Amino acid sequence: MKLSIIIVNYNVCYFLEQCLKSVYKALDSIEAEVFVVDNNSADQSVEMVKAQFPEVKLIANEDNPGFAIANNQAIRQAAGEYILLLNPDTVVEESTFSKSLAFMEAHPDAGGLGIKMIDGKGNFLPESKRGLPTPWVAFYKIFGLSSLFPKSKRFARYHLGHLSADENQEVEILAGAYMLMPKKVLDEIGLLDESFFMYGEDVDLSYRITQAGYKNYYLAESSIIHYKGESTKKGSLNYVMVFYKAMIIFAEKHFSGSYAKFFSFLIHLAIYLRAFMAVLARIAKKIAAPILDTLILYGGFFYIKEYWEHNHRFIQGGEYPPELMQFAVPAYILIWLLALYFNGAYDRQPRLMQLLRGIGIGTLAILVAYSLIPEDYRFSRALIILGALWAALALISWRYLWSRLRGKAVFGSREKERRILLIGNSAELERVDRLLAQTSNAAMHRSWVSVERSEDHRFIGALDDLADLVSVFEIDEVVFCAADLSAERIFKAMGDLQASEVEIKIAPSESQFIIGSNSIHSQGSWYTQDFNAINKAENKRAKRMFDLLSALVFLLLSPFAMWFSAKPIEFIKACLQVIFGLKTWVAYGPLKESQHLPELKPGVLNLALSLKESLRNDRRVAQLNQLYAKDYHWQSDLHFILQYWRKIGA
Repeated sequence: MKLSIIIVNYNVCYFLEQCLKSVYKALDSIEAEVFVVDNNSADQSVEMVKAQFPEVKLIANEDNPGFAIANNQAIRQAAGEYILLLNPDTVVEESTFSKSLAFMEAHPDAGGLGIKMIDGKGNFLPESKRGLPTPWVAFYKIFGLSSLFPKSKRFARYHLGHLSADENQEVEILAGAYMLMPKKVLDEIGLLDESFFMYGEDVDLSYRITQAGYKNYYLAESSIIHYKGESTKKGSLNYVMVFYKAMIIFAEKHFSGSYAKFFSFLIHLAIYLRAFMAVLARIAKKIAAPILDTLILYGGFFYIKEYWEHNHRFIQGGEYPPELMQFAVPAYILIWLLALYFNGAYDRQPRLMQLLRGIGIGTLAILVAYSLIPEDYRFSRALIILGALWAALALISWRYLWSRLRGKAVFGSREKERRILLIGNSAELERVDRLLAQTSNAAMHRSWVSVERSEDHRFIGALDDLADLVSVFEIDEVVFCAADLSAERIFKAMGDLQASEVEIKIAPSESQFIIGSNSIHSQGSWYTQDFNAINKAENKRAKRMFDLLSALVFLLLSPFAMWFSAKPIEFIKACLQVIFGLKTWVAYGPLKESQHLPELKPGVLNLALSLKESLRNDRRVAQLNQLYAKDYHWQSDLHFILQYWRKIGA
């Protein structure tokens, strides 16, 4: 057997499906076997492989032992002359394997082969070719010198920036997303080092290949899509910790004592710097707009107070007491900020109505409070009205100017109609068009583009015209039908669209999912999963407000409700826990550790209550949890509480 392909999967079912379809297309006339090692996925990956790809040699682990161990499980069973480690979030060209094997046959000194990788938008991924991460190479990367001098042989050595991405090259380190090796080399140097859980094992294996006297090569004659690429949440502190820990393991294993200590020092320094910068950036991003609003509102109030004081209220002399600016105005501003927050004015792109509604509700709350406080603390109702007018003018104006300076849309509006091009032949276009129409909540205008020239009036053009069509019709998104287009043609078309900002997606044949580069992190970005996710900012606010208000109502009604509750004291305790944010009324059913869902507070009630004992199992509970997380409405919580309120505290 010529080739054994090994794919380690963990909770990326729909990427795996697309990957396997491209793999089998590329295996035409090549004697090969395909292994999928699933590390206890909770997204039906195993069931999908069994149903759609019965020829795959499936290894279904009951836990997640890590990337290295999972690959080694399959390597030990592999019968191929060559072993290919392939990520599940990839798409290969039809000629990728044949060109790769031909290159290896022509280079008997090759111990490993990597390939040109592009992301889901057609951009070259620099990790396709890498240098050995020595302490100085790591230093240049960690402290940004490689970014400042991307073509430097010295400073950009981490990604070998001085080497052309369009030419075959000898390199030092291969990427684990696509790593082709002769089986005899692995037999000689050993398998993946299982002390690496995730990240670093490809660096270690590549280094051991060169230490054994073989060479690693980068192949530019073919390419693959790697959806994760550099976007695997690599800005997150968790990634930094895991990745750099792997680098320390590598250094301690292969470098001398003093060299390894220097490397370890650099890595720890990088972790602390990244952690500090990440925390600062997160805080700054959250508080920048509220702080600016506070300064603008307070500054405006100062001048409004001065004007009203000298021209209307105290014309004959006198002034407002200092308590106005010291206590009253900060209280007004705090109420406005809270009203703006709960109306979504601090979302990523607020709508104009959210701002106006927040200012209006805040003003009403201030006026109501003003009418209830003692006379001595009522400074001026006119100042509140003028302050509200200033708030509306100033807060809207600075957001407008900031949006224009950044070239972004001025205020979010209801999602505008997206213009989408579907590229393929009639039958598949009809299927994908129908899929989009049935499963997407977004407004869209869909147009068809044929693969070849056609007189059919349903097509607005052909694939050769794609760049012009995207420009002329101001297209937002392009969807390629993989059933009608070879991977090579899709990749070429993606390259032609690199200059545009259009989103690119691929519709695998016979699949109910359309996959794009932004789909790797969130199931909500798949069209068929485009629901009202519970982790949206407005839904998190709505859930908290519902919890708070309903708990207060329950407390008011508790003298009556307690007579019908199984445990009256626990009922009141639950209300207080919800009011203080320790719990939420409704939460997920019992979670398996592998089920990844947006985080919620512990629930007074959980979704599993809606299942009869005889029907309650992990799979059904998981499905309920996913539906709740993807399509949240506060009315659902209300209905659930009304149905199961007797179990509160039970």
